[in-house]
Amino acid sequence: MSSEERVFLIGPMGAGKSAVGQVLAQRLGRRFLDSDRVLEERTGVDIARIFDVEGEVGFRAREEIVLQDLTRHDGVVLATGGGAVLRERNRVYLRERGLTVYLRTSIDTQLIRTRHSNRPLLQTEDPRARLQEVMLERAPLYETLADITVDTDHGTIAAIVDEIIQRLGERVRA
Repeated sequence: MSSEERVFLIGPMGAGKSAVGQVLAQRLGRRFLDSDRVLEERTGVDIARIFDVEGEVGFRAREEIVLQDLTRHDGVVLATGGGAVLRERNRVYLRERGLTVYLRTSIDTQLIRTRHSNRPLLQTEDPRARLQEVMLERAPLYETLADITVDTDHGTIAAIVDEIIQRLGERVRA
């Protein structure tokens, strides 16, 4: 794996993309980028506010512009938003511009990890049902896009990063 090659992390909310991505980038000697954070920096408002004002359609349009840019940066580990895979153009960027790692996690783990968040998609009476509905739509997209799939329900961030690095190395040797 060259130092310019890009690693993109995909998966549902609560999978650990940001936490794992920061450590993975450090271990690989790369820059860490989080598409949601970059989007917030560029707009000057948080994602919940974008959803409130522009709805999911407006948010997804902004997300696509950010991903079009960030997937061109060399030597990065990029954590994407959970719904980034919904747009075909985003899937093309991810597929063609780097290695994609799917951080897979269960609904139970997502509920635990997101219980104190204000994520727009979880502002509902039944977050479990909403997460299940979202996963039915997105899991096939994550699986199809993934060069590597790593489960994040168990183990430390360091152990998950070790597994990703090992699997990245196997891909390079293959």
